Order: sequence, then C-alpha cells, then structure tokens
Amino acid sequence: MPSPEPRHGSGKDNIVTDDPVLLSHQNGGVRTLTFNRPHRKNAITRAMWSALRDELRDITYGGEVRAVVLTGAGGSFCSGADIADASGMDEFPDPAAEIRAINEAVLQLHELPVPTIAKVRGVAVGAGWNLALGCDFVVATPEAKFCQIFTRRALSLDCGGSWLLPRLVGLQQAKRLAMFADTIEAAQARSLGLVTWVRPEDTIDDFVDDTAARLAAGPPTALAQTKSLLNDGADRTMRDALVNEGHAQRINLTCPDVLEAFAAFSEKRDPVYPTARGADT
Repeated sequence: MPSPEPRHGSGKDNIVTDDPVLLSHQNGGVRTLTFNRPHRKNAITRAMWSALRDELRDITYGGEVRAVVLTGAGGSFCSGADIADASGMDEFPDPAAEIRAINEAVLQLHELPVPTIAKVRGVAVGAGWNLALGCDFVVATPEAKFCQIFTRRALSLDCGGSWLLPRLVGLQQAKRLAMFADTIEAAQARSLGLVTWVRPEDTIDDFVDDTAARLAAGPPTALAQTKSLLNDGADRTMRDALVNEGHAQRINLTCPDVLEAFAAFSEKRDPVYPTARGADT
C-alpha cells in the first residue's frame, strides 16, 4: 500500500532553502519524522529543534501514533548542530534559553509513550548521534558512521549524551567516545551496544518498516509502561523498581488491551488492540 503524502513540520530553513526542515508522514500507526536538510547532512538548526519538539508533542498528546521512526533525508542521519546557524555570540543573547529549547525536544523524545526507532544512514554526529541513542532502537547500514564530536568543537556532551552513553556502554567506554571524539563505524557501534541492528542499504527500509509495524501492532499501554520502567530502572533500587512495576501493572490490568490479549490467546488468534493509548500512559 503506498504511503500517504508527507505533511510538513512547522520549521523553515531560511539559510539555503525554504523547504520544511522536518518532514512528517503517517502510515497506519507509524509516523516517520525525517530531518530534511540534505545539503547540510541534516545539521540541526533552531527551526529543526522547534519542529521536532512540536511533532513529538503532537504524538505525545494524540492517540493515533503507535510507533515513531526518526531518520534523515539524502543519505545522512544528522551531522549535529549547524555551526553556521550558531556562529557568533550575538546569536545567543541568552544561551540558557537556547539550551532549554533544545532540551525540551530531547526530553519529548525520551519520554515519548510510544516505541521509537532511529534509521541511520551516513553520519550520526554529536547531537545527531545522541538523538539516535535517545530512540529505543537504532538500525544502521554498514556504512554508517558515528562520532561524539563535541570536544573537537571545545564543547561538552549535550542532548542527553552524558546520561545515555554510560548506561549503554559503561563509564570507561563512554569517556573514550566522548573525550577522544573518535569516529566509529556501524560494526563497532553494534559491538558496543550502541546500534541494535545493522542491515544492508538495500534492506534497511523494509526491515525498519516491518519492525515499526510489529511495534505498532503491540499492546500500546503495556509498551508505554515497559519503556518507562526500563528508562527509570537504571537509576532506581530494586525496591523502587518493584513499586514502579506494581503501579504499571495495575494500569495494564485496568485497560482494554489486556482483555483483548487474553481473549486472543483463548481464541488462538492475533490480538487487535484499540487505536488510542490508555489515558494514564
């Protein structure tokens, strides 16, 4: 079935082109968000952060989206912050406000109550890599390259990198990646646990489509609760985890999804879950 026509995110890129900096299209329960600055390898501008934040808010407070794919146009995922867009201190009359605006989008992605997949071709650098790591799953082509480029620009980690990296690879490897800012390829990223799957260029689209469809067909409330528990569990004691798990399971047991799952099991068929997510997710 052909995908619907993409709808445009709210941002505009006025540096080179008036094309929308973020494309959004929905196919069934899956929404794909595409960074759309291929002439800059999808380097992030303020307009892109704003558009991404608005799209993620729409997904969070809507009910029709069951999985999200984040990707980039033109053969690259995202080359990080656009230095041209950030040149000159006069561009940042209030750096704290600038950082808050970025962090809003990063938190929206992290706390999104639906599963997320980063589909990575080409480069994922700096903020771009940390946005990919902020997704629940990362699928990359063998040719993809990754770099925590910040120290090369006399900057420290941002976009959640200081939280994500130690939890994914351990403290020493996180320090190596962040302090040396070396570029690594997809195979090494996979061996470190920074990429979930590596798939060839000619199969990655179908693989991501199938994976997103599987997630979109799953029980939305249980997936939202599971995602939240795993994200929170890294910083909690076992006692805290058990309390959180009990709260989540009570939510699951009072929503229609569990009744459908039990009925499907009894009737030996695949479950068909309601479109909307539970109100408490």
